[in-house]
Amino acid sequence: MSVGEIFKLTKDDGIGIVTFDMVGDAMNTWTDKAIMEFNELVGLLEKDESLAGVIFISGKPNNFFAGANLKMIAEIESEEEARKALDYLHDPFNRLSELKIPSLAAIHGHCLGGGLEFALACTARIAKESAATLIGLPECNVGLFPGGGGTQRLPRLIGYGAIELILRGKMLPAPKALENGIIDRLLPQDADLLAEAKSFLAAIIEGTADLKRPKQDFSQIDEIMEMARQGVLKATKGREIPGPMLAIKSIQEGVKLPLSEGLELEKENFVKVALSNEAKGSINTFFIKTLTDKAKSMMTKGFEPKPLKKAAVLGFGTMGRGIVIEILRRMQVPVIVKDIPEALEPGKEFVRKILEGMVEKKRLKVPVDDLMNLITTTSEYVDEFKDVDIVIEAVFEDIKIKEQVYKELCPAVSDDCIIASNTSSIPITSMSQYVAKPERFGGLHFFSPVWKMQLVEVIRGDETGQETVDNLLNFVASIRKRPIVCRDNPGFVVNALLFPYLTNAITYVEEGNPIEKVDGAMTSFGMPLGPIRLTDEVGIDVIHKVLVGMDVEQKTLSAVVNDGRWGLKKSGKGFFLKDGSVDPDVLPLIDSKGVKEKTEEEIQLGLFKAMLEVGKDLLDRHIVDDPRMIDVGMIWGTGFPPDKGGPMKWADLTGLSEEMFGKKFY
Repeated sequence: MSVGEIFKLTKDDGIGIVTFDMVGDAMNTWTDKAIMEFNELVGLLEKDESLAGVIFISGKPNNFFAGANLKMIAEIESEEEARKALDYLHDPFNRLSELKIPSLAAIHGHCLGGGLEFALACTARIAKESAATLIGLPECNVGLFPGGGGTQRLPRLIGYGAIELILRGKMLPAPKALENGIIDRLLPQDADLLAEAKSFLAAIIEGTADLKRPKQDFSQIDEIMEMARQGVLKATKGREIPGPMLAIKSIQEGVKLPLSEGLELEKENFVKVALSNEAKGSINTFFIKTLTDKAKSMMTKGFEPKPLKKAAVLGFGTMGRGIVIEILRRMQVPVIVKDIPEALEPGKEFVRKILEGMVEKKRLKVPVDDLMNLITTTSEYVDEFKDVDIVIEAVFEDIKIKEQVYKELCPAVSDDCIIASNTSSIPITSMSQYVAKPERFGGLHFFSPVWKMQLVEVIRGDETGQETVDNLLNFVASIRKRPIVCRDNPGFVVNALLFPYLTNAITYVEEGNPIEKVDGAMTSFGMPLGPIRLTDEVGIDVIHKVLVGMDVEQKTLSAVVNDGRWGLKKSGKGFFLKDGSVDPDVLPLIDSKGVKEKTEEEIQLGLFKAMLEVGKDLLDRHIVDDPRMIDVGMIWGTGFPPDKGGPMKWADLTGLSEEMFGKKFY
């Protein structure tokens, strides 16, 4: 018996078996159509007196139900629309939980969000152990919170343990879900899920299943939720993001009420969250993350990349070392490193130390000695360069040095060797004239520390061939990084947006706004570091050198650099002291421009607008053709707050893009 295209009901000796499958989709999700059919199905189950129980099982091999369709939630614009959608989902869940017959969720594969809330509305849950089976409520990770009954049914089922699972969005393998009391039976991977589900349901019907449903004691709920609230505020640096804050409110107040009233409270709070800019920003971050999760998916369709069996890195400084670490741990291929003799041994020691740390933290399983044996260090272009497949240049940021390097490199490598520069400021096009066969030359701009930062900018110079761009994307995929592709431009994408942000921050300081105030404004906005602190961390001399290269004069930075203040980590002196406070000796070096003190909101808006103006310019000049690439770059390259969805998306959500430019970016 079919209910519709998604849900199909059959009967087997008095047992209803509901198989659901959104054919053509990778995952089962709660769309309007799925919810409509599910409502019809529950209506049938309520009326069918021939059934003794019902089993729900997915028709997909590795997915039970992956929750609500995020695109559908992102498109909700009004309170009325949000309430209607929630009522439409809650109603069949409530009716399912009140059926006169027992219901059983037979889980294999992802059972997440609204999928778990569906399973929680059933009498019991049985799951098959496998790598594909993950069970949890990850909504807080995308700026929402469980709005299909999760904040009410899960705490009532497992007690205080539900709080961490909800607020951290933890997804548990099946054995852990059993241990936590979320599922009632665990099956081995090779078990027949449907047959075992029938047997378990028979025991439930007979009353011999021994389902553990302890009455939970929530007498300490206020104290525990306050601790949870402080934990969230610590993680968000004091920012009250609606998703987790209203999840806390829903749990804390809801468990004190009858379930029906708790569910109404959850709905009321979820409406507020779903309509918040932070939720819409977080959902955008989820989508652009998915877009760039697999670098190979960004390659030209049908392209066959050049095999990467051997690599070379020129320069064994900070960036070169990081690139070598990633090649070794991700690709495990031979790598030749060239630099001046005195840089080679310290570089190897550093690489070994980082790799050993990864082994200690169980992030790396390959013996460090095996990886270190893949390194060949040299200060000359030796014969080993002849069969190198890709060379990444990471030498000093000086066009004259780069010219010499490329003129010496090209005769030492094969004609089809891919060559890339890790420059952060020198145009790829200006360097391509020094490269034989410049179509095989492009940019790979990494972020420091390379082994921690996900982002890589893939830069297409005027001479760079599409085949090279695709091969560079293949390399990025091989070291498991997140790419954005852009055309050549001073500062490329991330630094192009970052430089006016940093220089305008210095200007605010010059106008009499304390460094602490300027930095505090942007950490309140959600940035991980304030702009002055970021300048100090990156290297004041680096920012100064790039600005000089862009013909931008910044008197304060010049004075600070000339005083030997290249950054606390670099030269032991910068804008800050070791205890984190501003160094009073730096204050006389600031080029004072009188007093024009601004409020925190004015500082935030001014620095944000500086980013947007550059972002708009990059799109207008087709440095990138998609605002999502800018947002990926800023979130994963600078730590722009994920709940804002990136600067371009946040401008759309707050109306600033239309105010400044007359249209939205997305």
